Amino acid sequence: MASESYRLNVTLDGEYGARLSRLAQRAHVQEGTLARSLLSTAIDQADPDASNIVELLDGIDGAWERIDRGRRQAREGKTIALEDL
Repeated sequence: MASESYRLNVTLDGEYGARLSRLAQRAHVQEGTLARSLLSTAIDQADPDASNIVELLDGIDGAWERIDRGRRQAREGKTIALEDL
């Protein structure tokens, strides 16, 4: 049975990027390979209960500020159409 693949672009802040790089070097794997594995494990272990998802999202540093910035940019027309990506 073939599985579908989805491509995501994830940006890590400097601390997490450096940490991922060090872990990948120790494991002798590419950073992307390790990142996929870690993300897959986190998704497998995530509780799909909506209240837990909200708690998880609320725990992301700066998330609300980024949401507000994105909304402001959208209102100001500072967006890129999906077909232009």
